[in-house]
Amino acid sequence: MSLNTNLVNRRNFLKLGAAGTTGLVIGYYFPGGAETFAAAPTSPVALNAWIHIGTDDLVTIYIDKSEMGQSILTGLAMIAADELDCDWKKVRTEFAPADKVYINPRFGVQATGGSSGTPTSWTPLRTASATARALLITAAAQKWGIPSSECSAENGAVVHTSSKRRLSYGSLVEAAAKLPAPQDVPPKQPGQYRLIGKPTKRLDTLLKVNGSAQYGIDVRQPGMLHAVVARCPVFGGKVAGFDAAKAKAIPGIKDVIQISTGIAVVADNTWTAMQGRRALDVRWDEGPNASLTSAAISKALADASTKPGAVARKVGDVDAGLTAAATKFVVDYEVPFLAHATMEPQNCTASVRADRCDVWAPTQAQTNSQATAAKITGLDPKSVFIHTTFLGGGFGRRFETDFIGEAVEVSKAMNAPVQVTWSREDDMQHDYYRMVSHARCEAGLAADGWPVVWSARVSSPSLLARFGPLQDNFDHRSVESLDNVPYDIPNILVDFQLVNTGVPIGFWRSVGASQNGFFLESFIDEIATAGKKDPYELRRRLLAKSPRHLAVLEMAAQNAGWGKPLPAGRSRGIAIVTSYEGYVAHVIEISVNRSERTLKVHRVVCALDCGRIINPSSIDAQARGSIVYGLTAALHGAITIDRGRVQQNSFNDYQMLRLPEMPEMEVHLIQNEETPTGAGEFVVPPVAPALCNAIFAATGKRVRRLPIQPEDLA
Repeated sequence: MSLNTNLVNRRNFLKLGAAGTTGLVIGYYFPGGAETFAAAPTSPVALNAWIHIGTDDLVTIYIDKSEMGQSILTGLAMIAADELDCDWKKVRTEFAPADKVYINPRFGVQATGGSSGTPTSWTPLRTASATARALLITAAAQKWGIPSSECSAENGAVVHTSSKRRLSYGSLVEAAAKLPAPQDVPPKQPGQYRLIGKPTKRLDTLLKVNGSAQYGIDVRQPGMLHAVVARCPVFGGKVAGFDAAKAKAIPGIKDVIQISTGIAVVADNTWTAMQGRRALDVRWDEGPNASLTSAAISKALADASTKPGAVARKVGDVDAGLTAAATKFVVDYEVPFLAHATMEPQNCTASVRADRCDVWAPTQAQTNSQATAAKITGLDPKSVFIHTTFLGGGFGRRFETDFIGEAVEVSKAMNAPVQVTWSREDDMQHDYYRMVSHARCEAGLAADGWPVVWSARVSSPSLLARFGPLQDNFDHRSVESLDNVPYDIPNILVDFQLVNTGVPIGFWRSVGASQNGFFLESFIDEIATAGKKDPYELRRRLLAKSPRHLAVLEMAAQNAGWGKPLPAGRSRGIAIVTSYEGYVAHVIEISVNRSERTLKVHRVVCALDCGRIINPSSIDAQARGSIVYGLTAALHGAITIDRGRVQQNSFNDYQMLRLPEMPEMEVHLIQNEETPTGAGEFVVPPVAPALCNAIFAATGKRVRRLPIQPEDLA
C-alpha cells in the first residue's frame, strides 16, 4: 500500500469516527507501519470498555485519558497490550467517550490531570486486559474441547501448549464476547512483562508527523460556522451595551450575539470573525476589579503573612524551639501569576440539535464538559457526546470548561455547528492563572548550625474555594509540598492565610508544588548557608530517614559531580521536591556575567523516581519538557495586572525559553517496583530553587522573588 493511500484511509476513518461514534477516532496507528494492513479494519467486538478486537485481529485499546503531549496514549496502550498478550504491531487506539465507566477515582469525574493518568489506569487496564485474555483462552478451550488450563496466550493468539495448535484472537473474539466475564483474574507478575519497562516509540508520532492527528482546532463539520468572542478586559466585568452594525456590514459575518462571557461574532471563517470583532462597538461595565493592580495584590499578600493562619502541619513546638535557638532569621518569598501558554489556543466545536449535542474539544475534563453542555442545552447528559481530540498542550488549562460553554452557547443560538477559536491574546489575557503566592519563612538553628525550627506561612488565593466553602479556611493545594516537608527537623509549622485577589486561578503544571518547592528549597539552602553547611550534605543528613528522597538526591549529586571542581566561572545549585507521589532532585550548573547582568544555564542533571516505569523513553521526554517549563517560568514568567487588566499579550511579552537558552540535560531514572505514578508534573518544582541556589553560589545574592531579574545577577 502506498503512503498516500494509507493517509486517505486514515482520514476516512476520522470522518467515520466523528460522525458515527460517541468517541472520536483520532487516528489509527499501527506500530508495524503501513504495510500491516491493506483495508479498513473490520468492526471491532467489545470484550469490555477498554478492549475491542476485530475479526481481522486488530486490537483497539480505548484510552480514557487525554493525550496532551505527555505520551499517555502510548503508556496506557503498553499496559493493556502487555497484559492482553496481543501483537503490538496490530494495536490501535481510540479516545474513550464520556462515560461513568471511565471516571478517574481521584477526581470523581472523567478527567486527566494531577499526574493521575498512569496510576489511576494501571489497575483498571490490567484488570480489563487480563479478563479479556481469560475470555479468549476460554473460547479457544471450548472450541478445542479441552481445559482452559492447557492453553496460554501468546502474541495475539491462544496456543494449546501440548499440540501447538493456535487460534488468533480475531477468530475467537465473537465467541469470547458471549461468555460471562470471569472475576478476579490475576494480572501478570513483573517478570512476565514483555513491553512494560522497555523504551518504546510513541504511537502518535507518525500521526503528528504526517498531519493525520486531529487537534481540536483541526475539527471540521458539514455546514460549520466559525466564531470568536469579545470578552471584558477586566476580570469580573460584563457587557453594558454594544453596537454590531459595523461588524455585520463585513461580508461573511453571519451574526453577532451576546453570550454569557461576552459578545460572539459568527462568520464563514475565523479570520472574518476576528475582523468583525475589531469592528464591534462594545461598552463594558468593568465591575469591582477595575482598579486592581499587581502592587496592591503583592501588598495584600505581604500583610497577610504577618498574621497566624490555618495550620496545615505542626510538629513539636516552634515557639519553644525559636526561644532556645542560637540563630534565627526570617525571609520572605513571592511568586507571580503565571499563564499556561499552551501552543494550541483554546478552541471547541459544538453542534447542538433538539435531541443531542456533540462537542469536539481538546479537553482534559470529559465529565465536566458534558455537564457544562447539558446545562446550557437542557439536554440529559446521556444525549451530550464528548469527542476528545489531541490537545496541543494542556498543563491544567484544559481542565476548565469556559471554552466548551462558549461553543455550545453559540451553536445553540445559531442552530448550526460552530467552532469557537481563541487568539493567542485571548488565551493570554483570559486564562485561569497559576496563583500568586507569598511565603514568610522562619528558621532557628542550634549552636552547631543544624536546624531545630522550620516554619512557613503561605498567603495566596485558594483553588479549592472555587468548588465550595473551605473547611477551617484551609486549602491544601496552596501548601502542597510544604505540608509534608520530608526533612527531619524537630519543630515544624506550616500555616495558610487566604487572600482573594479577583483574578481567576486554575490548575497549572504541578499546581501548588510549583511555588512551594521554590519556597522550601530556597529556604533550606539559606539554612545551610547560615549554619555553614554544604547544601547537599545538609539535605543528605536531614533526609536520612527518607530513603526514596535520599536516593534521588544522591543520584543527582553524584552524576553532577557535586563537590568536584567546576570549570572556571561555573556554579551549581541543588534542590529536591516531592509532589504527586514522585521524587525528583536537580543539580543546575550556570555561569553569571555580573557586569552585563546575564545568566547562562549550562547543564541540568535530573534524578527521578516515579515508581514502576512503563516507558522510559516517555518519562525521559516528560522530564526534559518539565525542566524547560520550569526554566521558562523562573527566567521569564510573570502575569502582571494593572487597572484590572492583564498586561501581557503574546509570546513577545510572555516569553518562552528560546533555543539559545537551552542547557544540556541529563535524566537519570531510578528503577523499582513501587506503584507507578505520572511524570507530567513533579519534575517542575525543583527547577526554580536549584537555579536560584546556583545564582547564590555564583553571586552571593539570594533570589526571593520570581521571575529572576537583571539586578539579581549584578
